Amino acid sequence: MTLKPDRTTAMLQIIEQVKTTLPLYDEDTFVCGPDNSCIGCPKKLMELVESEVSYWESALQRGITPQFDEIRRFGKLCNNVRRGLIRNNIPLLN
Repeated sequence: MTLKPDRTTAMLQIIEQVKTTLPLYDEDTFVCGPDNSCIGCPKKLMELVESEVSYWESALQRGITPQFDEIRRFGKLCNNVRRGLIRNNIPLLN
């Protein structure tokens, strides 16, 4: 039987997965396209994920334990942003 991680570990695992999968710190992702043909603005999507990652890293360092719904919401946000990047032909890291 596999043990499920505690809430803090689960959030840290999601953050680590986001950092290794999404091009968070790639400057090309934060630039709007020349013809504004985006399907959902990748720049705004990445800024949203980056701010959430920063918030949760800070909160976890201060000892705040995320609730289940916060973990679910953060995971869903990251999954939706990933799909948005794929629709806009932005290459993922992995």
